[in-house]
Amino acid sequence: FVAYDGIDYVDVLVTDDIGSFSHDNKYSTGGWPKSVALGDFNNDTQLDIVIANKYDNTVSILLGYGNGCFTNKTTYSTGSQPWSVAVGDFNNDTNLDIVVANLHGNTVSVLIGYGNGSFANQTKYSTGSGPISVAVGDFNNDTNLDIVVASWGDNTVSILLGYADGSFANLTIYSTGSEPYSVAVGDFNNDTNLDIVVANFGGNTVSNLLGYGNGSFANQTTYSTGAAPKFVAVGDFNNDTLLDIAVANNGDNTVSILLGYGDGSFANQTKYSTGSTPTAVAIDDFNNDNRLDIVVTNWNDNTMSILLGYGNGVFANQMTYSTGYSPSSVAVDDFNNDTRLDIVVTNNNEQSVSIYLGYPNEEFFKQMRLITGNGSQPKSFAIGDFNNDNEMDIAVANSGNNNIGVFLRHDNGSFSNQMAYATDSSPWSVAVGDFNNDTLLDIVVANLGSNNVGVFLGRGN
Repeated sequence: FVAYDGIDYVDVLVTDDIGSFSHDNKYSTGGWPKSVALGDFNNDTQLDIVIANKYDNTVSILLGYGNGCFTNKTTYSTGSQPWSVAVGDFNNDTNLDIVVANLHGNTVSVLIGYGNGSFANQTKYSTGSGPISVAVGDFNNDTNLDIVVASWGDNTVSILLGYADGSFANLTIYSTGSEPYSVAVGDFNNDTNLDIVVANFGGNTVSNLLGYGNGSFANQTTYSTGAAPKFVAVGDFNNDTLLDIAVANNGDNTVSILLGYGDGSFANQTKYSTGSTPTAVAIDDFNNDNRLDIVVTNWNDNTMSILLGYGNGVFANQMTYSTGYSPSSVAVDDFNNDTRLDIVVTNNNEQSVSIYLGYPNEEFFKQMRLITGNGSQPKSFAIGDFNNDNEMDIAVANSGNNNIGVFLRHDNGSFSNQMAYATDSSPWSVAVGDFNNDTLLDIVVANLGSNNVGVFLGRGN
């Protein structure tokens, strides 16, 4: 609950069992960190971090200690302007490897991992023009991981089929919409074959390319999004076992949700507000209710937004956390082994990543505004069950109007309009307790302007 001195309302933030997040802990990266991915690179069962650094032409590795802390970075060379990074075991040795899309090199770099946190020098493979996003999956069902790359410069995705030794075949190209910016994979038509979805920044669409299971794909089908879609992610948002799509729309400060029908087609978008210029999306269950939630990085206002899912494809309004300057990428996992999800964000313009550790306490996710009256200047509040309905009610000291306001809570989480009770001059602080031993809560208020306290005995109704 928040009381505003100069504004005539209080905010009520209703709690649920979502882990809140600590203030960010920052770690140095290379220049302009653009993308982040997670994995256990040294086989110690602790999560590590890899970051693609655009202006340094490197990736940074931060090895995790398992307590939410990380080592200083180790860097490896990539191609020109690495923009996106993903991980997978490309040579089937049980050690994680890295793939990076090099925007100005028209290549992807593959760095094979040794399993001790170190990596071999890169091997490059040609892509389309301006590769800007990379994802991995087994597109031809041979148990070897393959690569898909969205190429901004020629409106294509490139497919590189993987061999069991960690090398890759030459690219095969498929058309997308205008200026593809992000790519993700999933089985959208339930045929056990992986499909591709691409966010088309210049076309205000997403493209869906259904996979045949042999490494080839059908022509794209497009669906409308918000303005300038910059990132796409997939998950089941309405618990129907069918994959849905979430898109960060950089041009209109929204995320679009497109619910899947299970045949490879999607419903029209529903949009939700975010911060300014959302750039990236990650999906997971942040409040342990078995419903997927969304976290979005907002470039212009240096925040991330969390939108909690209701499990029916609908999401609550955003709550925001501060980040570093120009957050560009986000990933989610448990960094300190406390079973609570944590978040890592790359801060593009300050060469750092921020780590947010999830707390096991409650957090606020739904805001209601309760009107205390013109000129009321609420100074303090207290909480108690004033009408014995097992719902917690609110009492507010309204200094400007010389009264206390009582808001009774309904069983659906909403509140009644204010009931006002007159006090002496400038009530400043309020508390509750049973002062006459009748098992009913009473209210006491301290009146700053009249140098006294007032007691209101409760009637239990």
